[in-house]
Amino acid sequence: MQAAAARARRLLASPAASGIQGALSAPHHWCAAGAELVVLPRLDNGFSSSPHQARSFSSHLPRTLLLRTVTSHWQSKKPVRYHMSRAHFATESSDIDHPKESAEELYQKMLKSVEAQTMPPNAWLWSMISSCTSEEDIKLLFQILQKLRVFRLSNLRINANFNDHLCMKVSEACARVGVPDYGLKVLWNHNVYGITPTIGSAHYLLQHAKEHSDTKLVERIMQVLRRNSLPLQPGTADIVFSICYNADRWDLLSKYAARFVQAGVKLRRTAFDIWMEFAAKVGDSQSIWEINSLRGKSVKHYTLTTGFACAKGSLLERKPENAAATIKLLYKHLPDQKKPFVRDELQKLVAEWPIEVIKRQKKDRNAMEEALITDIPKMISSMAKSGLDIPVDMDKLTRQPEAA
Repeated sequence: MQAAAARARRLLASPAASGIQGALSAPHHWCAAGAELVVLPRLDNGFSSSPHQARSFSSHLPRTLLLRTVTSHWQSKKPVRYHMSRAHFATESSDIDHPKESAEELYQKMLKSVEAQTMPPNAWLWSMISSCTSEEDIKLLFQILQKLRVFRLSNLRINANFNDHLCMKVSEACARVGVPDYGLKVLWNHNVYGITPTIGSAHYLLQHAKEHSDTKLVERIMQVLRRNSLPLQPGTADIVFSICYNADRWDLLSKYAARFVQAGVKLRRTAFDIWMEFAAKVGDSQSIWEINSLRGKSVKHYTLTTGFACAKGSLLERKPENAAATIKLLYKHLPDQKKPFVRDELQKLVAEWPIEVIKRQKKDRNAMEEALITDIPKMISSMAKSGLDIPVDMDKLTRQPEAA
């Protein structure tokens, strides 16, 4: 013990010790690098980290080597983070240089890995999902998902499904490629692919149905959602309502709206806008008031669409003064940036809405046409008397030959 202490005192008194002290007192931006270089000779020479050998490290390390290492780094003054950054960017550039593999190639790689009783890297599966461009690619994707599911169960004893995000990406790939039949498999609770169904996965398929105006696909999706007890969300209603509106399917919208309400889904303003505008378009005043009652429970303020839908409901019931009061109240509470649009909506009510609602009537078209031609000018006059004078082209409000 005394001999070791004596050797330590001699080392501290030597020129190499002054190099160590300089390294410890050096500026912060390079001291970590200096410390790393001092320790490296110990690692390179194979010294272990046992307490006894750590105490004898100073006797094994040549003084000239220690001094030369510290001094050379002092002169270079290159921080460690410079080398780390250079390595980081080199890794990124090497990733870019790699050509993108096809779904078929990635499938074969994963298949060989599974056959060799080795779990393939997750990155291969993610790459395959993003590489799918055809129905054949999607078939291969579902085949490898099933094989990976079996491998995880039998070899790794993993009972859990793949994570939700991966399942949503599979659904997105099915929608992107245009094979919704495979996408519907993602929505089943009991499947052989290790996929956990989520309502987010259904949204990708609904968006595909919206892009192609495919109401039959919407009905299939909604049926699968019901059978697998997947919870409906406000976003689901937004997509379904817009599809039904664009496809002019009031019956379908009414059917699914009742289902959303029964499920306790809190509908957004966009859903109420679509629903109430469609009710006014088909001339169903009773539905307008029922929907507006639901809207008042979750949405505080009227929008241009819901406000004018209520005005149209009053016109359908031959109450032009109520319609005028509704528009005036709407104008009063609208934000200033929205008020200029009231004139546009009012012009549409005069020129476009009567034609649309009359042609949808199966009987008494003439009676409705006469009523609207009479009551709309009364509504405009009542608005002006109450202080809301908005100029409107009334020449558009004329009898339509096809309605006679």
